[in-house]
Amino acid sequence: MAILAGCVAAFVMMQANSSSMLAFCAAAVLLVVTGLYDDLRDMRWYWRILAQGTAALIIIYGGGVRVEQLGPVFGMGEMSLGWLSVPFTVFATIGIINAMNMIDGADGLAGLLGLAALAMLAAASLYAGNVLLAERLSVLCGAMAGFLAWNIRLPWRSHAKVFLGNAGSALLGLVIAWAAFRLTQTPGHPVNPVLALWLLPIPVMDCLVLIVRRLQEGRSPFAAGRDHIHHMMQDAGFGPTRAALWLTLFSLFCGLAVGQAMRMDIPNPLLLTMFGLLCVGWYLLTRRRDRAVAFFQRLRRIPAPKPEPIRHPD
Repeated sequence: MAILAGCVAAFVMMQANSSSMLAFCAAAVLLVVTGLYDDLRDMRWYWRILAQGTAALIIIYGGGVRVEQLGPVFGMGEMSLGWLSVPFTVFATIGIINAMNMIDGADGLAGLLGLAALAMLAAASLYAGNVLLAERLSVLCGAMAGFLAWNIRLPWRSHAKVFLGNAGSALLGLVIAWAAFRLTQTPGHPVNPVLALWLLPIPVMDCLVLIVRRLQEGRSPFAAGRDHIHHMMQDAGFGPTRAALWLTLFSLFCGLAVGQAMRMDIPNPLLLTMFGLLCVGWYLLTRRRDRAVAFFQRLRRIPAPKPEPIRHPD
């Protein structure tokens, strides 16, 4: 609630008469209220999806924010969605919200991944010349940093003091989706929609693979379980904070590397194929849980580089 209040106040003061801003605030309030009820009463999954879809429709029709083109995603010129624009935007919004919700299973993890995504979106906004969006995202980064000060485990604090919950993770997912739509649909398209996938590689990959695997096993995709990537890392001996930091560094590396690749005019189909291969590789690795845990155990044993000794001239 504190993050929501701070963000809404800052956003409205920046541009109080913007229909896009007011629509975002309305959608955010809807998701936070729904999430709070879910945290207290354990709402059915289809009611959550309905609320998320309604929030998406609010930012589409109330704020005019939607995905209308995907760029040269298949290497054959700009791909316009046409009448599929609204259903695609709703699907993408629900997907990002649930990806952030599903990854929120370890202290500091969703917050750090969200902070990394927001920081990269802010940097991309500056690159695209959208200073106002960069300022808004900077406010959100500050809010997330303040939250993480109490959400992450530290040497003098063995447990988190505050949590995102369903309300916070839904708000974080909505913010990332809204900012990505605003940024990638800017006239001239200086930032390609393919980049958005690489700003949240861990939550999106984890969510997609879990949905496929649970459906294959006849389970609900929204059921709780210990089959997320951070659970396997913890089984391999990673503490919650160390696992969150490793995954956040990987996300930052992916986002920055793909951003640089786009500046070098690497074809979008290649970048999209690489993301697909990442998901397929994770799916194959986790077909056997013990194999995935063994992989992270080997990763945990990689020694940190030792500093070079200082040589003094004779």
